[in-house]
Amino acid sequence: MTTLIVNGESRSVTASPDTPLLYVLRDELGLNAAKYGCGLGQCGACTVIVDGKAVFSCVTPVMMLEGRSVVTVEGIGSSDDPGPMQRAFIAEQAAQCGYCIPGMMMRAQALLKRDPHASDEAIRAELQPHLCRCGTHMRILRAIRRAAEDMRPKAAEAGTGR
Repeated sequence: MTTLIVNGESRSVTASPDTPLLYVLRDELGLNAAKYGCGLGQCGACTVIVDGKAVFSCVTPVMMLEGRSVVTVEGIGSSDDPGPMQRAFIAEQAAQCGYCIPGMMMRAQALLKRDPHASDEAIRAELQPHLCRCGTHMRILRAIRRAAEDMRPKAAEAGTGR
């Protein structure tokens, strides 16, 4: 039994210790946003955030994650209450087929938590490991910039401690 902290909730999983996190998320925990793409950590469709860093869940064995914080797309918002990143991707119509989008959102989320003022160059560099054939790359970039704006503390709120 391995205990993970998934989307802020402690979860015990029974999978074999060498099972990739992706399979645990999808098959045991019912969190289906992270997608199986290549199974080799080369396409980015399975990206989640572990302790603040974007990782390929298809090549990360669950034994490496005991007690660590894992965040999936389901942890940054829901269809009823989307988070800033999700709202931005919707507003910019950044998804076409949508298969790669959850991984891109998670990598962008991790970047913006580290650097709320990330430049276009930094965003492009961060998304380099992701494969996408949709042709919505400019919309994806606009969505991430929009999310960055929404995620940054507002000047008025910053002084009030909210």
